[in-house]
Amino acid sequence: MRTPRVQVLVAGGGPAGLAAAVELGRRGIRTCLVEPRVAIDHDRPRAKTTSVRTMEHMRRWGLAGRLRDAAALHVSWSQDVAFCTSLLGTELTRFRNAFGLYDVRRDDRAEPGQQVPQPVVERVLREAVEELPSVTCLIGHAVVAVEQDAYGVRATVTDPDGATRVVSAEYLLGCDGAAGITRTAIGASYTGSSGERPNLSVVFEAPGLAEKVSLDPAVQYWVVSPNVSGLMGRLDLHDRWWTIVQKVDTREEAPDALALVRSLIGDEHEIPVRVIATDPWIARMLLVDRYKSGRTFLVGDAAHLNPPWGGHGFNTCVGDAVNIGWKLAAVLQGWGGPALLDSYEPERRPVAAQTIADSSAQEKLLAPSFASLLDSGDDIAAALQAKAGEFYSEGLVLGYHYAASPIVVDDGSPVPPHTPMSYSPTARPGARLPHAWLPGGRSLFDMLGDGFTLLRLGPANPTAFERAAHASGVPLKVVDLTATPLPGRYEAPLVLVRPDQHVAWRGGDGGNADRVLDVARGAA
Repeated sequence: MRTPRVQVLVAGGGPAGLAAAVELGRRGIRTCLVEPRVAIDHDRPRAKTTSVRTMEHMRRWGLAGRLRDAAALHVSWSQDVAFCTSLLGTELTRFRNAFGLYDVRRDDRAEPGQQVPQPVVERVLREAVEELPSVTCLIGHAVVAVEQDAYGVRATVTDPDGATRVVSAEYLLGCDGAAGITRTAIGASYTGSSGERPNLSVVFEAPGLAEKVSLDPAVQYWVVSPNVSGLMGRLDLHDRWWTIVQKVDTREEAPDALALVRSLIGDEHEIPVRVIATDPWIARMLLVDRYKSGRTFLVGDAAHLNPPWGGHGFNTCVGDAVNIGWKLAAVLQGWGGPALLDSYEPERRPVAAQTIADSSAQEKLLAPSFASLLDSGDDIAAALQAKAGEFYSEGLVLGYHYAASPIVVDDGSPVPPHTPMSYSPTARPGARLPHAWLPGGRSLFDMLGDGFTLLRLGPANPTAFERAAHASGVPLKVVDLTATPLPGRYEAPLVLVRPDQHVAWRGGDGGNADRVLDVARGAA
């Protein structure tokens, strides 16, 4: 059976595939999403941190409010990570405003972060994808074979009954994770390493446990103990919890999950605990040697596997999807040039490599590493400050840039240094556009168009850009902010912003508008 040809086939409907389908579908691209899982498994929450940057994309898609409404832990409930001797024990130290969680508006971001389990994010994204008329969802189906040539891609897809069909597309996005077939199909290979010892994730119910916790609310409680160490938190404000028991060896025999949970809680028998699900895993630090071959692109876990420390893996997947999504749409709509798709790997692979490196630095700083300090007389609260890089990483989350990209017009200004814990807004080409709140409370990001946006911030004429955009068919929105007082972080009267909110160019006049737009759209 052969289905009608689509423009983009998305293999895999996890966070990367769903984000790609939203990005493409909102732009009217005929997309087919293929996902084997009929139901989303809420008993294995996986990622729990949705970063500031991902929430900004959610806002751009009109989904930020929907996700926050679906999240059990509202940002106002807690913004902290606490370290303690056990959940019912003594607090050792506390990290405020972890993971970009703020319950007050901040000028440098359009959205705060959000703690919410990955299955909830997937449910919100899946519902959004199903509302897009240009996207066909084949839920319960799997891509089992791929072939491509210079004219397109053909994927063999099986349905729940084992019947097959062939889906033809102009491009394929491999969002099918580490166990998918697209990475092998294009001859890409992971390189890297794995963590030293396994970890065990457990989801459990404990009626009445929350009422017994005397510690102030926290989105994560890190338990440092000579017996069992790890981290835990609430999945809802009722009785469901999650925990990661760190460095527990699951290779020889299955551990006693109930005993481990009770040890972390610090209560032997009093509170009823029911283990719902367990999931042993080892942190992976892997990156593929290529992101693209022909008309097939690897996105998300198919391209990189990040250790979970800091909560960057899922968010990096969304960043990939946004990057390739707008570029594919531009090419398919006729205004993106031949170099646009080639810019995907040089932009996103360095981001993944840096994210893996920063996250991997925490592998040697897990909770068991500090247990020996409990009775040593040392200041354990001071020692735990070494963990700050896991909870404060806004330089990595907001400060990554594409300064070396072939579709960014370099202005000769210094490339921002990598400062993973702190973010310094800059409009240097390649960087995320510095955010600002405008008079009346509107976000600057809400003023940007779905295509390119030219911000007029000073005395400069945008006419040359408007003419160049019209001649090349580039969607361009001009936003005049000359009467709006903004922080002096843009350093030019004209700033050209890409569809993904990164700066493509900045300057004082539009005399070279044709060349600038050609570079930014991959046609130079």
